[in-house]
Amino acid sequence: MLRRILHELQHHVPFTLLGTAAGVAILAGMVFGRVGADVSEKLFEVAHPLHVFLSALVTTAMYRLHGRGRWWATILIGYVGSIGIATLSDCIIPYVGEVLLHMPHAHPHIGFIEEWYVVNPLALAGIAVAFRWPRTKFPHAGHVLISTAASLFHITMAMGTDWSVEMFLAVAVFLFLAVWLPCCTSDIVFPLLFVRPEDRPPCEHCGKR
Repeated sequence: MLRRILHELQHHVPFTLLGTAAGVAILAGMVFGRVGADVSEKLFEVAHPLHVFLSALVTTAMYRLHGRGRWWATILIGYVGSIGIATLSDCIIPYVGEVLLHMPHAHPHIGFIEEWYVVNPLALAGIAVAFRWPRTKFPHAGHVLISTAASLFHITMAMGTDWSVEMFLAVAVFLFLAVWLPCCTSDIVFPLLFVRPEDRPPCEHCGKR
């Protein structure tokens, strides 16, 4: 399984670099356009729940297609895999970056708690869709861009007015880490931890097991 994790992470590097580059470009536009934190908050409130929905859909579908668990196990895996890992990607890792970079308005903004009435129902909706229509072929590039947007808007909520080239580079690093590890883990690695080795599917990028 460790080989599979490293293999999947390697394949996700190009998508994540693309998402990071797009995120930095958006960040530059927001900084130079003096976009306020209130706009970032509204954008985060859209991007994060959407990320949770997609994550729940793909994680649940992956387990439903290849696992042999009961319906309650499928729901539990879909919920934990989406809420837990999307929170890590969109909220926790960006918050750690905000604190380390001494951003003036750093705050965790835990979506499934602060927006429980939106995030949790969307996670359950993603699980329900996967029960009815278990598909995992949602383009990785699209998922990466949505996750990058959520992480980015979390950071721009915390930023002040003092920016530098070093700050942009540091934000790019945190964006990459916030998307690369959690997205791959949520969609592929996490659900396959509960699947028998002989039932695990080959890598969809190259066909290797």
